[in-house]
Amino acid sequence: MTIEVLVPAEPASSQEAFGALYATIQQFYAHQMQLFDDHDAERWAGTFTEDAVFVVPTLDQPVRGRASLAANVRRNKDQQERSGEQLRHWIGMLDVRQQLDGSLRTRAYALVYATPRGGESKVSRVCVLEDELVRSRGKWRARSRLVTRDDLALAAGAAA
Repeated sequence: MTIEVLVPAEPASSQEAFGALYATIQQFYAHQMQLFDDHDAERWAGTFTEDAVFVVPTLDQPVRGRASLAANVRRNKDQQERSGEQLRHWIGMLDVRQQLDGSLRTRAYALVYATPRGGESKVSRVCVLEDELVRSRGKWRARSRLVTRDDLALAAGAAA
């Protein structure tokens, strides 16, 4: 009699640990984006490391450090109040890659919905968000973020 033993590609404990990590990182982004959309500048900036670098194509230079990150959120709030438009960010298609040093590399799609006062919501921007996340004081925090926008990438490609 032959007994066949099936062995999973990864031990269940490893799969379960990654599943728990993945859920934690999804919660990190859900919390972070809600803070951003609520213009909770200091708490949002606190989800980044002290020396974080944030690169977005609509700014001339990278935003560096928590104080600058918080100032940028306050500037966004003022712009939205003047325009009468509410923005909401949705993060999806999250890919999480564990690094040997314990950090994480993430890549996700970010959709920005705009709702004018009295109007209908529409997708305003489609972006790709690439982060390096590290553990700092017991929490996951973004050390670097690169945001690219599909519409600007296509325009740059056409100009080349």
